[in-house]
Amino acid sequence: MNEVSTIGLDIAKNVFQVHGVDRTGAVAIRRALRRSQMLAWFAKLPPCLVGMEACGTAHYWARERRQLGHEVRLIPPAYATAYVRRNKNDPADAAAICEAVGRPSMRFVAIKTERQQAVAGIHRVRDRLIKQRTMLRNQRRGLMAEFGIVAAKGRRGLNELLAILVDPEDRRIASPLREGLIAIMETLRSLERKLEGIDRQMVAAGRADATCRHLITAPGYGPILSSAMAALVIDPGAFKRSSDFAASLGPCSSQGQALVPPQDGTGGKVRLGPISKRGNGYLRRLLVNGATSLIKSQHARRDPWVAKRLASKPRKVVAVALANKLARIGWALMRRQENFRSRPAAA
Repeated sequence: MNEVSTIGLDIAKNVFQVHGVDRTGAVAIRRALRRSQMLAWFAKLPPCLVGMEACGTAHYWARERRQLGHEVRLIPPAYATAYVRRNKNDPADAAAICEAVGRPSMRFVAIKTERQQAVAGIHRVRDRLIKQRTMLRNQRRGLMAEFGIVAAKGRRGLNELLAILVDPEDRRIASPLREGLIAIMETLRSLERKLEGIDRQMVAAGRADATCRHLITAPGYGPILSSAMAALVIDPGAFKRSSDFAASLGPCSSQGQALVPPQDGTGGKVRLGPISKRGNGYLRRLLVNGATSLIKSQHARRDPWVAKRLASKPRKVVAVALANKLARIGWALMRRQENFRSRPAAA
């Protein structure tokens, strides 16, 4: 067998497919490996280039192979799909990855450290708990509305519904639904305590991270947004300009356009498709929330950039346009590793 120089690895849960070529591009190896065989088999190989799709467990396997001396590159799955020649299966996917990893124009995903992956994971846990809290609140509202009990929006309305449930004299909701709604109320209280604990952990982790400390000095950046930006954006230097970074996340432009639409054109005629959801929806939502809170503050209203747009555009449009600006500011702070410097006020 010729010496393997490049390997395309299609990762899975139990069975992994390996496709390796030598320096001339000829196929040197094509086989399947069990999960228990992976590290021992790669340890016997001389150092080579290993390509994988950036999907589940990819960062773990990338770190393990780096320790064995291999050069590892992660490819976005959508970029590797274009190199699949015919029927899609594990051997064909591994061959496509092996072909794509050697392309000079290919873009790669930065490999996360264990700490970065842990912080990014706790943000996913927090997001899931928030969705569960919203789901339970809406279910409680809907079930009580079936009995003619409707409360106002927000926390005040939820407290009114809670007072009805705990009042032993109020019998508008019969058993056993009353007991079920009380169980939902207790679950909501448990979720609130868990979310408070996760928020404290994020604040503590942010204080120990230099990038997070730089980000939190910028207006509109709180501890949650700063922690998420530092954990999810591994290599800001992969973007040439701040506008490229903002477009990858999907915030609006200053003209009020929504997300970056997909393009489909030929013969010089370009057609823009519907609004897409490309990018990182979690970061995009946090940026819009930070921009919304910034607009409500008196400091932002005195900003000529914000005041000019509030005079002619709706508040939500300005908030998303400001989110685009916050993304660019965050890119600059992460790239330069310095604190935010406000622009000096005009005389």
